[in-house]
Amino acid sequence: MPEPIDPYVLSPDKTKEPPTTLKNRFKFLGPSFILSASIVGSGELIATTTLGAKAGFITFWVIIVSCVVKVAVQLEFGKHTILTGETAMQAFNQLPGPRFGKAKWSVWTVLMVMVIKLLQVGGIVGGVAIILNIIAPAIGIPWYAFSIAIVVALMVYRGYYQYIERLSLAMIGIFTLFTFASLYFLSFTPFQIDWADIWSGLQFNLPKEYLAVAFGAFGITGVGGDEIIHYNYWCLEKGYASYSGKNDGSEAWKKRAAGWLKVMKLDAIVAMLIYTTVTAAFYLLGAAVLHAQGNIPEGYAMVETLSAMYTESLGPLAKTAFLIGAFITLFSTLFAALAAWTRQASDIFGQLGWIDFSNFKSRKKTVAIFAWVLPMLWALLF
Repeated sequence: MPEPIDPYVLSPDKTKEPPTTLKNRFKFLGPSFILSASIVGSGELIATTTLGAKAGFITFWVIIVSCVVKVAVQLEFGKHTILTGETAMQAFNQLPGPRFGKAKWSVWTVLMVMVIKLLQVGGIVGGVAIILNIIAPAIGIPWYAFSIAIVVALMVYRGYYQYIERLSLAMIGIFTLFTFASLYFLSFTPFQIDWADIWSGLQFNLPKEYLAVAFGAFGITGVGGDEIIHYNYWCLEKGYASYSGKNDGSEAWKKRAAGWLKVMKLDAIVAMLIYTTVTAAFYLLGAAVLHAQGNIPEGYAMVETLSAMYTESLGPLAKTAFLIGAFITLFSTLFAALAAWTRQASDIFGQLGWIDFSNFKSRKKTVAIFAWVLPMLWALLF
């Protein structure tokens, strides 16, 4: 059996001429699918819907701006990846500042943030467990949490990029269909939305009483710091950097790199369109249903409240369909986040000198170990 190609190593035999037409560039998209699966999760389902519930349609523009403006930073990280072939932590380890052991302060800081964020992702595991418990309450939430951890570990531990990309695309398709269906069926309820409502939310008004919740939603929606860093690994594993090749200063390299940068930019824009559309849909649900009722449930009670609304208007099957859609939305985040965390954690360990990240077998083994350790920690902390 031939040795698998290591996308983290640049060599002349891996270079490939970039596609020159828009149609052919679409054939090389992929990192955006994983990123979108990761982005659309609890922030969109809970925080965005909460902002809509509190403010109504008036702050709809905040969500749109949040999703659109952050992509500029993502593009710069992607550009650095293609031009250098460096991982995120390799780049961070070259920043100015003190070094502690083999790694700079910046790498240690990212590691500390990851440790703190174990609680945040544990909350997503809990959210998936809570939704399953609403659907089938006979099984306790802790059992669901650890079962989900095992399932997502089994899905990620082998670490194949193509598999992660395709499964992310499938989940994107499902939760996009779910969000549009949710909005469509609002027209059969007392909470239907008209264009005047949407237009009123695009006037760039921000009342003082909604300032805090708007800032919170701005921070958690769209592409965040984690996803920007993670995009680096997916660009590498898709092959954008290895297709460009190592920078030898030649005109051929400049031409290849420019071509693959165009592909990466298209990929990032596609991701932005996906998560902006889905995030906007969740906001409109909150504004149309919960704001009109004056009902602002806390946390995952939001999901149960929305599902109950569909039950009242469309029957019990609508509630089940909504809960399944919410489950897929949160599970996609868990799946894509774990796939990215395994790579980022392995990269950090490499910069600290604890593993040889440049060695394919060592890296693959570490990714597999983290694929089991991380979800178990998430479930335990929940």
